[in-house]
Amino acid sequence: MSLWPARRVPLCVLRPGQEPRVEHGHAPDTLVELGSLTKVLTGTALVRMAAAGLLELDDPVERRLPKAEPCGITLRHLMEHTSGLPRLPPGLSGPRRDPYVSFTPQALTQLLGRLGKAAVRPAGQEEEYSNFGYAVLGAALSAAARQPYPEVVRTHVLAPLGVADEVTAVPPAGPALRAVGRFGRERAPWSMGGAILPAGGMWATPRALAALVTGLLVERRLGEPAPTWQTAGRLRWHNGATRDASVFAGALAGTGEWVVVHRLGGSPEETDALGVRLLEESAGRR
Repeated sequence: MSLWPARRVPLCVLRPGQEPRVEHGHAPDTLVELGSLTKVLTGTALVRMAAAGLLELDDPVERRLPKAEPCGITLRHLMEHTSGLPRLPPGLSGPRRDPYVSFTPQALTQLLGRLGKAAVRPAGQEEEYSNFGYAVLGAALSAAARQPYPEVVRTHVLAPLGVADEVTAVPPAGPALRAVGRFGRERAPWSMGGAILPAGGMWATPRALAALVTGLLVERRLGEPAPTWQTAGRLRWHNGATRDASVFAGALAGTGEWVVVHRLGGSPEETDALGVRLLEESAGRR
């Protein structure tokens, strides 16, 4: 069974010491959707803000968001996906082609008032991946810093790594990779600039992604990687997917080997499989 779908899928692969591999219109310097890889920025910002004394990892949510119902959820719970909150915000009413369009900051504020009722289990008991939890976490960071979320990650993550100019919340009118529909028209991406932004709404160039992976996982320029990164043995990784885009980023601890794979079209599972395969091949050569 072939890893690649029959249609032409824009692809960009970046690896250490190699020229970028690009296919079918992709480019390492064109803005692309990050999807849930945005969570790495959010988690890293939390850890950095805690180290700077701006907040504490075990602050209850209501300490940073006074409108939140006290229910035992801490910022650490949100970062580690152990908050007990469901994967998606309750009452999400956007259409399938744009599911988060109705999840505005006002909608999040309303949900904060019944946060305990929204939880599916008590905090700290079990890990369950939660986009909703990261939306709450991003709002808490913004409140603690008294800055909009994009400025929070710029200040605490992007600027220290030197990539602030290549990561953005809203892609400009200039170069940005977007899918094309059946009749040659650009397909609108999901509306991710509202409350869901800290969970999956940022855009970046693949070149900036490579700098993030090397800076955070290989060189560890900002300290120990945030627990947001997923782990499997010596592999640290995270992925992301939206309506049309998917991304995989990871590194093998102690080897200097890393990879970034971004695709527009095809399945996210294939993107993950390619990233893991490339890292396994690197490990096999050692």
